[in-house]
Amino acid sequence: MRRKLILTLTTVRGSRQYSLHRVLGYLMLMFLLVSALSFFVSNWLLMKTHDNLTDLERDHQSLNEQYEMLLGTQQLYISELGELGATLSSLSEEREQLALENHQFSTALDDLESMLGLLAEDSAADNAEQRLELARLAARQRLFLLHSIPNGVPIQAEQVNDSYGMRFHPVLKTRKMHNGTDFKADTGTPVYATADGVVEYAGYRKGSGFGNLIILQHNFGFKTYYAHLHKVQVKSGSFVYKGQQIGLSGNTGRSTGAHLHYEVRHLYRPLDPEPFVQWGLDNFDSLFSRVEEVPWESLNAMYPLNQAGLQ
Repeated sequence: MRRKLILTLTTVRGSRQYSLHRVLGYLMLMFLLVSALSFFVSNWLLMKTHDNLTDLERDHQSLNEQYEMLLGTQQLYISELGELGATLSSLSEEREQLALENHQFSTALDDLESMLGLLAEDSAADNAEQRLELARLAARQRLFLLHSIPNGVPIQAEQVNDSYGMRFHPVLKTRKMHNGTDFKADTGTPVYATADGVVEYAGYRKGSGFGNLIILQHNFGFKTYYAHLHKVQVKSGSFVYKGQQIGLSGNTGRSTGAHLHYEVRHLYRPLDPEPFVQWGLDNFDSLFSRVEEVPWESLNAMYPLNQAGLQ
């Protein structure tokens, strides 16, 4: 008969007997159940932890990408801010340059208005564009008159030998009216037209004492004479413009030396050439007060000589 270890448990309800093998079996079963439960719980916790780690890694990767994106955006903003700063600096320099140019333009416009005789107190009320247009119109009108009426020197002369007025004639040896100005110049010195016009006469003028002579007709009844020329370079009937070379100075006709005899006439009446020689844009009003022989009032009705009247 096999030996068995018997455990007896006594309670108020009675006694129960258990063999050791049976108890061990229960304990083994419980151990296996606990181990299985622990295994499944551990696996479940491990899987849960792995999923959490995966989520955390995914969140970390997402945060890292967002950080890199924000970092790149920040660099872009920094670059754009740098470009914006450079643009603002350039605009500031351009504004300063424009302000300087505007000041220079305003100063030049003031000088031009002063030269043209425009009243500063009247023009100041207008804007710059209106002032400039008014100055442009006044300058255009003055230039038209300066191209129409003789002005400036007809030759680059060494000096003036004789002026307009009574003098002792060097050839005739008597006092005689000298109707022009004699400019001393070497033979062959260029002679220029002092206004736009048409050639009335070009050639040798017999019996006049002028020798080779050019007569130009200009606007408003004016004429100019260029006498004692060495050479005539224009033909009768041709048109000439102010500053055009028309001949060369010489010593032809009743002359004692190389020079240019220059006359200004209005309706055949000789005038003193000096005010016309000195007349220009910078002293535009001077001619109309110095030359009293010309009825400027009728010309003023068509072309206001005082430019302030244009306003």
